[in-house]
Amino acid sequence: MSGRLAGKRVLVVGAATGIGRAAALHMASEGAQVATVDVNDEAGEETASAVPDRVRYWHADVCDGDQVRSSLAAAVEWWGGPPEVLLHTAGVLKGASVDVGEFPDEIWDEVVGINLTGSFLVTKEVVPQMLAAGGGVVILIASGAGVVGGSSSFAYGSSKGGMHGLGLVLAARYGEQGLRVHSVCPGSIATPLKKGQLRETAERTGDIDGYDQRVAGLHAPERLAPLFTFLASDEAALVKGTIFTH
Repeated sequence: MSGRLAGKRVLVVGAATGIGRAAALHMASEGAQVATVDVNDEAGEETASAVPDRVRYWHADVCDGDQVRSSLAAAVEWWGGPPEVLLHTAGVLKGASVDVGEFPDEIWDEVVGINLTGSFLVTKEVVPQMLAAGGGVVILIASGAGVVGGSSSFAYGSSKGGMHGLGLVLAARYGEQGLRVHSVCPGSIATPLKKGQLRETAERTGDIDGYDQRVAGLHAPERLAPLFTFLASDEAALVKGTIFTH
């Protein structure tokens, strides 16, 4: 199959819904062999079934190193080689509009665990394989929250700032070894995560009437998908660093 990613071995983490799903399907349409992982098995299988000859799904909790390793090993066996592209989109947003003095420890641990520790555990397994093969592309979904501004959630903003930092360190450490790293900071995208944050804020503040209007102003995840295809392609070889979107 021809396309901008013809034959590329791509791993999309968090591909069951939202940005990850849209990106996985677009990359597959451009010729990539896309291995997807998530904890939402029903939606994950649905994503894979949309392009069954080019997309496969495996269950993996990014906070569980053993599950990350086993799913990656299965993907490598399917591909017949190591990953060339990692797109990490898995994440959660909880604790919207909760004041710092009232912020629950368990929500902090969950959000930072999935968003930041999960990103670390995945890159810990993927990056050495890429380096051994001569390089690759790592794309982490950070956020303007925690990078250039605040967030509705202390845990979310902190975790996304940490993800951005992880990308900076990876780029500085391994850029000369052929690893190209991008942290993408999406704007207002109509994902289940974003809609959930808006709903949580509306319920906490009592502004239910404004919820539908705010959701209507979000952008579809499919509008971002071509960006990830471009970044994963050889055409983006001279592109580096953090990317912000509307």
